[in-house]
Amino acid sequence: MGREQSPMPPVRTILHVDMDAFFASVEQLDHPELRGKPVLVGGTGPRGVVAAASYEARVFGCHSAQPTAVARRLCPHAVIVKGSFHRYKELSAQVFAILESFTPLVQPISIDEAFMDVTGSAALFGDGRAIATAARERVKTDTGLTCSVGVAPNKFLAKLASDLDKPDGLVVLEPETFQSVLDPLPVTRIWGVGPSAEKSLARLGVRTIADLRARDAESLRARFGDFGDHLHRLAHGLDDRPVHTDRQAKSISHEQTFAQNLEDPDEVRAVLSAQSEQVARRLRHAARFARTVTVKIRFGDFETVTRSRTLDDATDRTDAIARAARDLFDTWATSFRPVRLIGAGVSQLTESPGAGSLFEREADEHGRALDAASDAIAERFGTDAVRRAISLRAPDRHGAHGPGSNTPSDTPTQENP
Repeated sequence: MGREQSPMPPVRTILHVDMDAFFASVEQLDHPELRGKPVLVGGTGPRGVVAAASYEARVFGCHSAQPTAVARRLCPHAVIVKGSFHRYKELSAQVFAILESFTPLVQPISIDEAFMDVTGSAALFGDGRAIATAARERVKTDTGLTCSVGVAPNKFLAKLASDLDKPDGLVVLEPETFQSVLDPLPVTRIWGVGPSAEKSLARLGVRTIADLRARDAESLRARFGDFGDHLHRLAHGLDDRPVHTDRQAKSISHEQTFAQNLEDPDEVRAVLSAQSEQVARRLRHAARFARTVTVKIRFGDFETVTRSRTLDDATDRTDAIARAARDLFDTWATSFRPVRLIGAGVSQLTESPGAGSLFEREADEHGRALDAASDAIAERFGTDAVRRAISLRAPDRHGAHGPGSNTPSDTPTQENP
């Protein structure tokens, strides 16, 4: 008798939901006089940066992360607004609540985009197209905003699909036919292929995904190392990374990029405190504890550095995480430079806290009671209703990625140099 073959794993249904020009769309929603006009959200000073551009501004070549001075030259009649990050967070929370009503497997990527695994939701809500349609309608009805959704068998294809028909689009890539959509696209549509990799591939005669797919894995590996395997798999539409919730993630973090560099170390400490509060709250919500705290800083000259500290005991305490983050930052504070991006995160997640000494356990109970009270207030009135005193100094300066960002361990790697 022949050997029994194990059944093939079921085809997954993954959605990528991307809010359309989120910050700018919120401004147009709240200020009707801005509707139909080119709107730029960002800093207005000489070193200001565009955090978001409305679709009316994008036709002139304006885009996020662009110096405001350049955007002004491209579109002199654009309306520039500072924006309100508190409002963006409020609407983001509404959107994520809608997504979680369809599946518990929602992975935030930033304040305005997320992956959803709806494979197990078909019996309740229908196939991927039906769920995407219902989610888009709910978002529009409940918030007044639009989103674009990609539906596909994996994360890579879902994210690619959501970008094919923006704004307010819905694209479904079926397992049997996605390759015909993938092949004509430029290689820059593959995660990690930036200008440097694009030039290297062009020297090999590779300009489209079809060109890349024609290359065997060995030659790509010989030329690009591990990045070659990454290219080969994605060119064939292969991506087996799961959708991670905070409960499943190997790390939880928040990042914020500022339209204007922060020039005061105390402002940076305040942001880190606010981010630590949110990270710790998400740990408690997921019933997890963390051993390692990491701080990421990007300076005004774009140099990016990260530092980590492993704690004696795993914790979900806000004060412990905030203290470690502050201490890590203080190692840079003696030679402070203007800061463009701040991130706080935790990793080495476990399901149980550290033992600690008797004294530490008593202190832990006091801190845990404080955290429980703040969580209850935040649950009822929102995360901004209660904050530690130091975090009140955090500037309300929106960025390309705000405090809602999640940076799980499987976030796509950037271009291999």
